[in-house]
Amino acid sequence: MNKPLWWVAFGILGGLLGAGVLFLITRPPRGEPVALLPPPTPLPKIIYVTGAVIQEGIYSLPVGSRVNDAIQAAGGFAIDANTNGINLAALLVDGEQIVVPKLPPTPELSTDDLSIDESNTDELSTDISPSRTSSLLVNINTATLEELDELPGIGPVIGQAIIDYRNANGPFARIEDIQDVSGIGPVTYEKIKDLITVGSSP
Repeated sequence: MNKPLWWVAFGILGGLLGAGVLFLITRPPRGEPVALLPPPTPLPKIIYVTGAVIQEGIYSLPVGSRVNDAIQAAGGFAIDANTNGINLAALLVDGEQIVVPKLPPTPELSTDDLSIDESNTDELSTDISPSRTSSLLVNINTATLEELDELPGIGPVIGQAIIDYRNANGPFARIEDIQDVSGIGPVTYEKIKDLITVGSSP
């Protein structure tokens, strides 16, 4: 290789090296890559539930929970819970206390309210004594026509039929036997059965 060509090659090589150095010096610096961090996990709400619930206590509930969620976490309302005025749809606030009030107690009757005046009891027992009760019953074996006529459903015609029956057949052995008299059926008997007696046979 002759000397001119050698200088030409050297010049080209030197130019390329100079251009490379100039490029490295003049190029803008590269920025560092930005790392995107994941969003922070929201902390749960710590709620204190007390009052008329199944299980009072402190409960951890996720963000977005409502009062109803806190009540359910505490086992639900107790049987004596007063739910009036509780907004079950309200969002929970961290550190909140939820107090469920109780229903007012039902007033109980005292023994004084249930006591009975003994004097009235004595009068009542006297009024329903056996002798007094017996005197109010009509003895169908000995009653007159006027006494039989006072019984409900028994007029003078049926009263006379009762007298005629006992005269022909003897005294009634049981009060049910009065249904054997013509004109006295089950309906009439139901009306008078608590008002009559057979007493003792004459």
